[in-house]
Amino acid sequence: MATCRRCGYPLYRQSTLPLDGWIALVLTALAVFAIANIFPIIELDIAGMTVRASLPNALWLTWQQDHRLLSIMTGMFAFWLPLTQLLVTLWALLAIRSRRLPADFRYGMRLLHHTLPWSMVPVLMLAIMVAMVKFAGLARVSLEPAMWAFAVLTFLLTGLSRLTAHRLWQYAEDAGLVATATPETIAHEGTFVASCEACSLVQGVSQDGIAQSCYRCGARLHLRKPNPTSRVWALVIAASILYVPANLLPVMRVRTLTSDTMHTILGGVIELWRLGSWDLAVIVFVASVVVPLTKLLALAILMLGGRWRGALVQRQRTRLYELIEFIGQWSMLDVFVVILLTAIANFPGISQVIAGPGAASFGMVVILTMLATMSYDPRRGWDRRPGARSNTIQSDATAAAAIDTYSEASYKRQV
Repeated sequence: MATCRRCGYPLYRQSTLPLDGWIALVLTALAVFAIANIFPIIELDIAGMTVRASLPNALWLTWQQDHRLLSIMTGMFAFWLPLTQLLVTLWALLAIRSRRLPADFRYGMRLLHHTLPWSMVPVLMLAIMVAMVKFAGLARVSLEPAMWAFAVLTFLLTGLSRLTAHRLWQYAEDAGLVATATPETIAHEGTFVASCEACSLVQGVSQDGIAQSCYRCGARLHLRKPNPTSRVWALVIAASILYVPANLLPVMRVRTLTSDTMHTILGGVIELWRLGSWDLAVIVFVASVVVPLTKLLALAILMLGGRWRGALVQRQRTRLYELIEFIGQWSMLDVFVVILLTAIANFPGISQVIAGPGAASFGMVVILTMLATMSYDPRRGWDRRPGARSNTIQSDATAAAAIDTYSEASYKRQV
């Protein structure tokens, strides 16, 4: 693994798997993904009535209950985007293996780059476990093939998350299929140097980067992310406003023969605790209450603490940013639980779970906080360091030295 010598942020991770090994993993994940979505997850039996719950069935029931935004949101994160990740990754690997890249390879890599953070199968797996515990004492529960498939898929997609668009571009570089950085493309006298966020190619840009595109993938080049202050504050304020109804309004409505009750997020945590599942209650509380608040407070601290206080403090701010970047998607846990319960508790005349308005609000909070994290640029804090070196390349000799280092790193990857 290569890390930045200034802030310690990971720049590159070497993989021990060859190209064929990655292809085998993706094909396995696609087969397991099909099993997870074709077969039921669990089977419940109450008073002679049987229900087989599956993810597509849960999404369809939520759509029929007129919670279409919630159905689309969870369907994208739990089904369409993970499937897109697998298909685009397989397509790219096969193209690199054949040593013939299609003309739209760069568009596929840009799609994968934007898709990867929103693939939330591991969160869905945890939501399945929480939903099962809620009904473990009320009905006979039998595990079906999709349950085991989602468990295996969680591990496979966690491993495949290392196979990013940047890694695939590096495989294409090593195979000699795409352009690499040269002294001519990196810089001329007084030019700034930047790395393309889509394909990681190092190249020269103007200070503002206006109307400049990466000459390899065509993505817009920016020396720093544009307008981060206004974007992050707007997203954080919007998420904070939605966080209030997300916690006050019910996330689901439970109808039984004897009662008709509303449940908020904290109400669900208390119910898990009363059922004796204190461990899952703690997990749900952390994912649904602590994590969103942590992200909002951490982003506010990062935005307000812009003054330079030394390299040690700035490294701590970088670690804080890495933390909120890592925990971003886990707040979707409660939203997935509500979706799954609509299918699991669908016993006409006995019990029924209907999603509440708080679930959609909470899902929007998760989306907005993730977008705010993506809009924040941790490099700007380091730019405020007194006496910081300009990243301008002053001469062709310096550019040549830079490309020599770049070429050496590429050579070590191949070795």
